[in-house]
This record gives sequence, C-alpha cells and structure tokens, in this order.
Amino acid sequence: MLNSLHDALRLRTSPAIFFGSALIILAFVVLTLVFTDAMDAVFAQGSGWVMDQLGWFYILGVSVFLLFLVYLMASRFGQVRLGADDERPQHTNLSWFSMLFAAGIGTILMFWAVAEPVNHFANPPRQGVEPESMEAATEAMGFTLYHFGLHTWTIFTLPALAFGYFMYKRNLPPRVSSMFQPLLGERIHGPVGRGIDILAIVGTLFGVAVSIGLGTMQINSGLARLFGISESALSQILIIAAVSLVASVSVALGLDRGIKRLSNTNILIAIALLVFILVSGPTVMMLRGMVESAGTYLSMLPALAFWNDTLADTGWQSGWTVFYWAWTITWSPFVGIFIARISRGRTIRQFVSGVLAFPTLFSVIWFGIFGMGVFDIERNGGGGLVEAVVDEGDIPGAMFVFLENFPFSTVTSAVGVLIVVLFFITSIDSAALVMDTMGSGHEEEAPVHQRVFWVVAIGVVAAILLTATGTTGLAALQNVAILIGLPFFVLGYLMIYSLLRALREDAGEVGVLPTRQWRRVLPPEEFHRRSSDGAVDEEVVVAPDYVHGSEPENAPNIEHPEQPDYVREYRTATGSLRTVREVE
Repeated sequence: MLNSLHDALRLRTSPAIFFGSALIILAFVVLTLVFTDAMDAVFAQGSGWVMDQLGWFYILGVSVFLLFLVYLMASRFGQVRLGADDERPQHTNLSWFSMLFAAGIGTILMFWAVAEPVNHFANPPRQGVEPESMEAATEAMGFTLYHFGLHTWTIFTLPALAFGYFMYKRNLPPRVSSMFQPLLGERIHGPVGRGIDILAIVGTLFGVAVSIGLGTMQINSGLARLFGISESALSQILIIAAVSLVASVSVALGLDRGIKRLSNTNILIAIALLVFILVSGPTVMMLRGMVESAGTYLSMLPALAFWNDTLADTGWQSGWTVFYWAWTITWSPFVGIFIARISRGRTIRQFVSGVLAFPTLFSVIWFGIFGMGVFDIERNGGGGLVEAVVDEGDIPGAMFVFLENFPFSTVTSAVGVLIVVLFFITSIDSAALVMDTMGSGHEEEAPVHQRVFWVVAIGVVAAILLTATGTTGLAALQNVAILIGLPFFVLGYLMIYSLLRALREDAGEVGVLPTRQWRRVLPPEEFHRRSSDGAVDEEVVVAPDYVHGSEPENAPNIEHPEQPDYVREYRTATGSLRTVREVE
C-alpha cells in the first residue's frame, strides 16, 4: 500500500521512512490541536522528569563527545580523509565557514547575543555572586561562551564526522542509520535502520522548529518596533508562512544556487552589523573585554564542562545548559549531514579542528562585542536592558532594545530583522534538503514537491509549538527540545563506538594510508528503481561491501556479505555478474 501511495504521489524516497515520519508529524499536529492541555502536560512533565533525573547525563555526554573528538584529531586517524585517499576539499575555506555558520546556529547567535549576557549579568548562575557586579559580568561572559563555544559545536561535529566518514569513505547512503553499519551490517536497510532514520528525521524537524520558533519571536519583536505590527499569534503565523514560502523557492534551487548564495550574503551582513557596533560603541573596551572573555571562558571551561549545580540545586542548569544541549542535539543530524556534504575531501584533523575552532572563535568575537556593549550600557550608560529583558521578560526584543542605544537604530534594527530572516531561510531550506536526503538515501535531486513538503512540515510544527499550545511560546519550545533530545544522546555514545570500529577496520592497527576501499551502497528501494531503468552502475551494491584486495595491513578481517537475490538477478540479466562474484 505504501509503495502504491508513493508511486501515486510521484515521490522518490523510501516509503517506510517518508510515510513513517510524516505519520508521526501528522499525529503530533492533530493531537496538539485537539488535546492541547493534555499534550502540554505530557511534554511539561516529561521534560521536567528528564531535567531532574537525567540532566547530568546530557552535561556529561557533550563533554565526553568533545574529549573523543580531541583524541581523534590528535591520533593517527587524524590524517584519514572523508573520501578517497587522494581527494581534496570541494569548497574554499571562506565558503565552507560561511555555510557552517549560517546553516548552523546563525539564528541563535542573533537571538541570544544580547539576551544571554544580560540575563546572567542580572541573575548570576552561581551563588555568592552579586547581581550586576563586575564579577557577574565576567561570569556572564564565561557561561555564555560555554553555551556557544566548543561544546555546542561538538554536538554538531560528532555526527558530521560520522556522516562524512560513512558517506564518503564507506560509500553508504546519507542516512543516520549508516553511521551504525559496523554494528548493524545489512540491517541498516531493515526495520532497525529505518526506525533510526525516522527518529532522526522527526527529531531534526522538531529541533529546527524550535529554532524557527525563536527566530519568529525575534522577527515579530523587530517588526513591532519598526512598523508597529502587534506581537501576536496571528503575526507569528504570518511570519512563518511568508518566510517558509521564500525558503520553498530556495530549497527548490538546491544547495549551490540557493543555500550557498544566501549563506555567503548573510555572513557578510552579520559581520557588517558587528563592525558597526564595534566602531560606534566603546571600541577599546569591547576589544579588551573580548580578549578577557576568551580567557575567562578557557579558565572556567574545565569546571563548567562537568558542573551540575549539585549542592545549590537552583535548577539553573536545567533551564539553560540542559535545554541548550538537548535542543542542539535534536537538530545535529541536519547540521551534521549538511556539514559533511560541504566537507568532503578534508582530513579528520582538518575537519575537527576547523568545525570546532572557526565557529567558536566567531562566537568569542560576536559575544565579546555584544556582551561588552551590554555591560557598558548598564554600567556606564542609561541602562534599561535589565529592566526590559529580565524584569519584563522581553527576551525576543533584547537585540532591538540594545540597538536603540546606538546611532541609526531604525536602520540597524531593520538590518537585524533581515539577518534573522536570512538565517531563518537558510536553516529551513538546509534542513528540508537534509531530511529529504535522509529519507531517500541518495544525494541525487528529488522531486521539488517532495523537498517542499519538508519546508511546509517545519513551518507547521513551528507555528503549532509557538502559538497553538497552552504553554507560553518559549516554554513550549524548551519542553519539546529537552524531551526529544534524550535518545540522541544514547545514539551519540553508539556513534563513537561505531566510528572507532570503522576506523580500525579501514586503517589497520599500525599504519593509516592507504585505507580500505568500499563499494557504493544503494538502499534497496533505490536499487530497484534504478535497475528498472537499467541505470545501476556495476560497482553498486546493496549489502555494504569493500573492494577485494584493498584491506590494509594488520586490519581486522571483515567477511564479504552475500548480495540479495534481486541484485544477483539484475547482474545476471545485464551480464555484470563478474562484479558480484568478485565480492563473494
């Protein structure tokens, strides 16, 4: 039945994964609209239990992931390439960084650039620190950079590295299940593998929807100040609809023409705003504070990496760090596979150091300038940020209240809205392309309406989370993120084991290069589709297998799998049975 529906809709994907994901999303939409209070209670109680009982697991997990990446970068495996041994990067460093930033946490940097430093300045996370003091300002920057530095990008880097390795070294389908091929073998194509992929797609959609919800709140706040548009549910729905429409056009254009162009443009606009704030504000103070904040962050990092607020037990970690880590990991498959796609040809050492260092350095500069601007306004200027953002709770409007203290505030506020909108678009279209890729299991262009479906799904879920729940918008977004993040942390540990096992199998126990060469794998449904058109390359297989004779010295032995009967039948009919016999 699913296959018939798939063909009737003229899709090109895995029916089980596509319709399984769509069914869960549809069920959420219907249940939330019909049983609003009950769904609110489920998410609130579930996230509350996770924060109280398992918050430590989230905090420990990200730090363990970071230590693993540092080990991998420094080890002999650091010279292994994400691709063939002689492959080179496809994008320049500038384009690579622009796409990393814009499709990663660009929207979030705009949302929290002012809101987080001023919150921690007024309400210090650790007891014994006087609110709005110099010590509070110093710690505020340390905590802010902790949330947007190495740890955040660790959550993206681990799955990105695993994706890049299994997609371009082992030539497996671009799906989350492929990262567990050393554990699952051919079962990546079975119910377990499909279940993992459905979980990844649904989790990614909700994670991105949370980000879109935050961005919508900020856009609404900016438009309210610029044009007097009311901050209401209707306004937010219209904003989501309008930006989703633009994102649909972008996603129809594809990666190079759409996302790359928007990413490069937006990073330049964001940098221009940053430079304007630096030049028109207390320049020297901002530069000194930026350098000092970097030192504060590095000095606090070892303790913060494992800090659980155990003795004071104020609940601060649950509302901030646990939320951040859970939320970030839900959309790590989307960011991970996107980063992997633009990083082919880089070595593991280049990849890990670049993805961790460049965005973290940008965060230090970004928050250093905006954060120091906040403290200057509160301590040396007219103040008002604490009152507006903390006392009145106007977190979405924090950036615009901040900009009112600088020249040409109307112009800069408009630029701020534009930046958020563009980040909004790049996040949606990147996520839609990636979710479609995870569903189809190949990187060839899918039907436009199939890709646009995911844009619409993200927009609908974001609108419902933000406006249709009984809980206030930000709280609803937090509850969903924290609850959905749990299974992703479990998968993260399995990912580490799987990646290490694959590296040892492909690089041997002594040397590294050359590595074991793998044949390209197609999902069964895609193999059937191409074989019916006579378009299957004779080197393509369904059961993951490597090229005979490419085993590195002292590498563990891997048995060649038997290809499914339909692969054998196709090879026999086309006269290419030789390839199948070679791998037996």
